[in-house]
Amino acid sequence: SDLPASSTVKIQPGECDMLVQVQYSTLNYKDALVVTGKYPGLKPPMVGGIDLVGKVLETKSSSLKVGDSVVVNGWGIGTDHYGGYAGEARLKSEWAIPLPSSLSPQCAAKIGTAGYTAMLCVQALEENGVKPADGKVLVTGATGGVGSVSILLLSQLGYQVTAV
Repeated sequence: SDLPASSTVKIQPGECDMLVQVQYSTLNYKDALVVTGKYPGLKPPMVGGIDLVGKVLETKSSSLKVGDSVVVNGWGIGTDHYGGYAGEARLKSEWAIPLPSSLSPQCAAKIGTAGYTAMLCVQALEENGVKPADGKVLVTGATGGVGSVSILLLSQLGYQVTAV
């Protein structure tokens, strides 16, 4: 196959020891930058898809096995290393997270990188002592993926949200 056998991500060199059959990927702003050639430092050719959900077809990992469902998000896939817009992806197994049994592959893909990023933002607020009673929370970029999911999460947790 034409998939890279080694990581093309500068900060994560090494063998790509896992082959994943891609079931889902999402569309993210970074993917638009890649497809238009505007992603900073882009080295064509590149397969977009900055996240993916799929089944392990091959692995040398001791923590994952063939048939496991996994989520991969971040690590430069889709921008610095071939991403999820393909039938298969060759990746480093340490980039993969086992898909929780309570989450379907489709639901995991719906959350995607934007949902994961939004969750990290909300978690950071809570870890730094911000409570719903402290007042309104301003969410900028409210029409984008991270902003819209942040609004949903904050509202569900009882925060008053001002969306811009």
